[in-house]
Amino acid sequence: MEDSGNSHWIPLSDLMMGLMMVFLLIATLYMMRVEQTTTLIVKEYQVTKENLQRALQETFDSNFEQWDAELLGDMTIRFNNPEVLFKTGSDKIRPKFAEILEDFIPRYTSIILSEKFKDSIKEIRIEGHTSTFWANAGSKLDAYLKNMELSQSRTRSVLEYILNNGNINQLDKSWLQTKLTANGLSSSKPVFKNSIIDQESSQRVEFRIITNSDEKLSNIAKSFEKNLDIR
Repeated sequence: MEDSGNSHWIPLSDLMMGLMMVFLLIATLYMMRVEQTTTLIVKEYQVTKENLQRALQETFDSNFEQWDAELLGDMTIRFNNPEVLFKTGSDKIRPKFAEILEDFIPRYTSIILSEKFKDSIKEIRIEGHTSTFWANAGSKLDAYLKNMELSQSRTRSVLEYILNNGNINQLDKSWLQTKLTANGLSSSKPVFKNSIIDQESSQRVEFRIITNSDEKLSNIAKSFEKNLDIR
C-alpha cells in the first residue's frame, strides 16, 4: 500500500512542478514584454521631447532676446519681463505682450498641431507666476491668495486671447480647447538668484507642454496589475 501511494504521489508532484514552471515562464515572458513596451515608450518620449525642443528652438531662436523670453530644457517657453506682460495688479494684457502673442501664437500652434507632435501632446499649460508681494495684504497668506486669483485671471486672459486669434482656424481651436489649460500658480514657484527670491523674475508667463507618456506608462502598470490579479 505504501509503495502504491508513493507511485501516485511522485507523478503528481512532477505535474505540479511542471505547472509551476509553465506559470513562471508565462510570467517571465509577460514581464519581458512589459519591460520592452516601457522601454519603447520611454525612448519614444525622449525622441519626441528632443524633436519638439529642437523645433521650438529653431522656430523662435531669433525672437527670444527681442521678447525677453527663453526656452527651458523641458519644452517650456518662458516670457520674463513683467513690464511687458501686465500692469501691476491687472489681468489685462499689455499692448506689447499682445503684439508678441500675435507673432508667437500662430507659429507655436503650427508646431504642436503638426502631425509629428499632435498625438503625443496631453496638455499645453499656460502658467502664470507672481511675486510674493501684494500691497496692503494683511498677511503672507492673504498676499498668496490674492496673487493666486490674479495669476489665474491672467492665464485665463492669455487663453482667451489665443482662442480668439483670427489666424487659427475653427478646427484647430476645437482641438486646442481640449488641450489648453489656464493655471495660476501665485508665488508657489519663485525664481531664485543667489539663493534669494528674485521678485521681478518670478513674475512671468510660461507655456509648458505635457506629453502623454506618463499616461501610457500608467496604463501599462494598470494592465500589469490586472493580469497578475494584484489587489
